[in-house]
Amino acid sequence: MRSPAPVSDTDEKVVPKTYGIGRARGVSLDGVFTGIVRERGRVVSQDGGPDGVRLDVEAPATAAATAVGDSVSIDGCCLTATEVADGRIAFHAVPETIRRSALARLAPGAEVNVEPALRAGEPLGGHYVQGHVDGVGRVAALEPEGDGAWMRIEAPPEILRYCVEKGSITLQGVALTITSLDDEAFEVALVPHTLAATTLGDLRPGAPVNLEVDVVAKYVERLLPAG
Repeated sequence: MRSPAPVSDTDEKVVPKTYGIGRARGVSLDGVFTGIVRERGRVVSQDGGPDGVRLDVEAPATAAATAVGDSVSIDGCCLTATEVADGRIAFHAVPETIRRSALARLAPGAEVNVEPALRAGEPLGGHYVQGHVDGVGRVAALEPEGDGAWMRIEAPPEILRYCVEKGSITLQGVALTITSLDDEAFEVALVPHTLAATTLGDLRPGAPVNLEVDVVAKYVERLLPAG
């Protein structure tokens, strides 16, 4: 049976950061996430094109603990907060992010999965996520299954090469477990909490989704001798 696990842009260094006065106290780690969505945000505005996009997201809970310069995952894309005010956070996505992800397709009113960067001492509830989107897949099917749902995602070969059954995958910023796969797609199971806490249950066949594979697989491939 399909069994899931719990819920990406510039190459940022992992640097401890202390929140300022008036913000939540603690130390955050830039570009380190768990794939556990903390809030469903809403796109207020999106301006720009291939050379760069400004994205304004309404996410009151996350904004209350975010300072300018902090990293936040929006649909799996690690972005840097450039403005924070009135429950909203502004970001600028660079061309690399736009090419690799579906971020530029977001329209005002769209809901997004939001996760602030992991803070030192917090549990790693999902799996290690960088917020560096590897590519875009497409929803092939989404069907009810018991109290949850089953989803099939078509993905390019450069993504599927790093996928294994029962391995980890990040989909729209949500950490999931691959239940099965073939040469064209992989499948995941969504528990009721994931359907309620994230935007995955609202996706329809054909919808583009941001994918990040388990970074460990890429390191292993790099270290193995060629041939």
